[in-house]
Amino acid sequence: MGSYWRFISQQWPLLGFGFLTVFWGNLGQSFFISWFGVSIQQTFAISAADYGLFYAVATLCSGLLIMALGSHIDRLPLKVFTTLVAGGLMTACLLLSQATTLYVFAVALFLLRLCGQGLMPHTAQTTMARYFSTDRGKALSISASGVPVGEVVLPLLAVALIAAFGWQYSWFLLALSIPLIYGPLMVVLFRKSALQRSLPIKQQSLNHVALSRRHVLADQRFWLILPALLSGPFIVTGLFIQQHYLLSEKSWSTSLLAGCFVLYGVMHWFSAMWAGVLVDRYSARQLIRFIMLPLFVALLLLASCNGIWLAPVFMAMLGLAIGIAHPVFGALWAEIYGVTNIGAIRSLATAIMMFATAAAPWIFGIFIDKGIAGGQFFSGVVLIVIVAAVCAWLAYPKYLPLQNE
Repeated sequence: MGSYWRFISQQWPLLGFGFLTVFWGNLGQSFFISWFGVSIQQTFAISAADYGLFYAVATLCSGLLIMALGSHIDRLPLKVFTTLVAGGLMTACLLLSQATTLYVFAVALFLLRLCGQGLMPHTAQTTMARYFSTDRGKALSISASGVPVGEVVLPLLAVALIAAFGWQYSWFLLALSIPLIYGPLMVVLFRKSALQRSLPIKQQSLNHVALSRRHVLADQRFWLILPALLSGPFIVTGLFIQQHYLLSEKSWSTSLLAGCFVLYGVMHWFSAMWAGVLVDRYSARQLIRFIMLPLFVALLLLASCNGIWLAPVFMAMLGLAIGIAHPVFGALWAEIYGVTNIGAIRSLATAIMMFATAAAPWIFGIFIDKGIAGGQFFSGVVLIVIVAAVCAWLAYPKYLPLQNE
């Protein structure tokens, strides 16, 4: 951790920007919104299925739009882009706090997913990938740690706010936190960072060619890596949203799984920080060949074992798998395609990932409704991971010197 402390002491303003931007983006993440689900259904008199449909459509639409909006970070000043995204998130929170019709609720949910889940972390991680080269892995890890910190802190905050103020006024207070807390902090951090002194962006592409989204789509390696990128978020979203199936198949209590979420968050944070060091030492291209191993172990245990002991072990391995993926994939796009168009490339990958997370609960639900037993179902999920691992290995079967790329 010594290398982290030295790095943070030298670059804390820009790293702080990345961490806080990801942290505030948690307002649009599934794990946070889920705490308001029951209240939303009661307020608008909608079923769980209808609520899920609204959620899926909002996520799909935001995924489509992020491909167009995300690339603007390559052209607009960072402060301007950040202000616009934060303003969109605040608007979403305000709309949700005042929603009295399903139409307003749908628009608010769409903006919340677009700006919270999509553009806020996109802004932070694109900035880390662009402005850091030798310490890119550590920078991405520090920024991404805003998610596990949020997973530990924000559910407690949500429960307290709902109990004290009700669900809609809670969103009004969350909206106020953006101009009153996040905004002033960003002003200070930008003023302190090297960006204030107009630090030039150094092109760190491994082949020194600025590649566009069109080149990426024509690259065979992108399509081979895609299953590894999507499988983790797809599987985790499906399992979490359909957790009643997981609980019934494994005979776990809700309180047991809830307690294991803390362990999941801690391992998520720890593995992300550890992966950042590995990325800087070995490169993301080296690590991509092994990226699926923790997820494979977690799901293999889920498919083949039972018992209360499995819950904390499974959630810890799941946190390890998700935490490692963030800095590896975040650095991979910059290593392969350079940083000039990194915003457009990252927004493409983010949009595809959002499509996968939107489809996961529905696809999982189809198989669950068919009455497939847990052993068969979880074994099928393991097969998905194996295919993704093979594709990632084929993308980079061995480490190639830079001049051969």
